[in-house]
Amino acid sequence: MSDTPSSSSLNTLRIDRSAPAARRRRPWGWLALGGAVAVGVLAWLLSPKVTPVQTTAVVTAAASQQHVLLTASGYVVAQRRAAVASKATGRLVELHVREGSAVRQGELIARIDASDVQAAIVAAEAAVRQAEAGVRQAEVELANAQAEVVRSKGLQAQGFVSPQAVDAVQTRANAAQAAVASAQAGLAAARAQVKVQQVARDFTEIRAPFDGVVLVKNANVGDVITPLSSAAGTQGAVVTMADMTTLEVEADVSEGSLSQARIGQPVEITLDALPGVRFIGQVGSIVPTVDRAKATVTTKVRFNQLDPRVLPEMSAKVAFLAQPITAADQQPLLAVPPGALAQHAGQPVVWRIVTEGAGDAARMTVQPVRVKPGRKLGEVQEVTPEPADALKSGDKVVLQPGAALEPGSRVRPAQP
Repeated sequence: MSDTPSSSSLNTLRIDRSAPAARRRRPWGWLALGGAVAVGVLAWLLSPKVTPVQTTAVVTAAASQQHVLLTASGYVVAQRRAAVASKATGRLVELHVREGSAVRQGELIARIDASDVQAAIVAAEAAVRQAEAGVRQAEVELANAQAEVVRSKGLQAQGFVSPQAVDAVQTRANAAQAAVASAQAGLAAARAQVKVQQVARDFTEIRAPFDGVVLVKNANVGDVITPLSSAAGTQGAVVTMADMTTLEVEADVSEGSLSQARIGQPVEITLDALPGVRFIGQVGSIVPTVDRAKATVTTKVRFNQLDPRVLPEMSAKVAFLAQPITAADQQPLLAVPPGALAQHAGQPVVWRIVTEGAGDAARMTVQPVRVKPGRKLGEVQEVTPEPADALKSGDKVVLQPGAALEPGSRVRPAQP
C-alpha cells in the first residue's frame, strides 16, 4: 500500500476563504465614554461655585423716620373749591379762561347771551322815564290845586265864595296829592324793575367767587348753560376752580390707630409725584365720624409751607411723628435692611452685587463694602459707606449673607 495521499484527501485540507473572518472586538467606546465623564467631573470640580443668595436694595431714608408712630395714605384736596355756574339760562358767548388760569375774586370768567335781558332793561328804563313824566304832571296838578285852594279861601274870607265851593277845591287838591304819591310809587316800581333786569344781566356775567386757579373747563363757547343741567345738550358749571392756598391732605387712619393721632401733631408728607421731597405739616382736624365700610377716620393735614408744585388730587403718604422735626432730620441718608449687615475681616460690611455683561451672559459677583452702621430708621438701618462713593441708592446687596462668601464669589438670585 502506498503512503502518498490521494487527491480527494488533499481537497479536504483546503482553506475556505469565502467565509468572513471573525472580527476581534476592542473596548474603545467604553474608554471614550469614561474619558468624557472624567473630563466633565474634573471641569465641575475646577469650575467656580455659584452661590444662590437673596438680594435687597440700598434705599434713601431720613432721620425723621425714627420718630414715626404710624403712616396713612390719602390725597391732596383743596378745602375751598367751587363749580362756578350761573343762575341764568342761555348760550355761552364768551369764555376768558382755560385750565390753569389764575383768576382774582370778581374777575369775569365767561358771559352768557344777554340780548333778551338787555332789551328788558331798555324797556324798564323807558318805563322809568314815563313814570318820571307822570310824577312831574301830578306835581303840577297838585301845585295848581293848592293854589286854587288858597285863592278860594281868600274869596271865602271876602264873602264871595261859599264854604261848599272851598271844600270842593280842597277835595281836588287832596286828589292831586294822592295822584302825586301814586305817580311816585309808579316811578319807584319802574326803577325797581330796572334793577331787577340789571341783576338778571349780572347773572349772565360769570365771575370768580374767590382768588384761585381754574382746574377744569366744563363748557365751551356755544354750549347752552342752565342751572339745572339735566336736559340733554346743556351744561351746568362753566369751570371748576380751587383756592390753592387751602390745599390739605386728607388721609385715612385706621380706627385702631386713631389713638396715635391728635390735632396739632407734627407730620411728614411725601407725594408720589415728588418722591425726593419731604414736606413738614401738622394735623389740622380729625373728622368726628368713622367710615363704617373701611373702618377708618379721615384726618386733615395742613402743610406748614405750601409748594407751587403741589396740586389737587395728588396721592400722598403721611407719617405721624412722635415729636417735631427739623430740616436736618429730612436730609437723605443711605440705609439697608439690618439683615444685609455682615462681618468680614473683623469689619462691618455689606456685600454689594456687581453684574458684568447682560442677558444670558451676565455674570454676578460680590464685593465687600465697609460701612459704619448708624441709627435705626423704621424698618431699615442707616449706613455710611467707606469711601463715601462706594455705595449709592439703588445698588443691590446680599440679604442674610453666609460665611462662605468671599470677594469675587459668583452668586445668583435665589429662587423664591
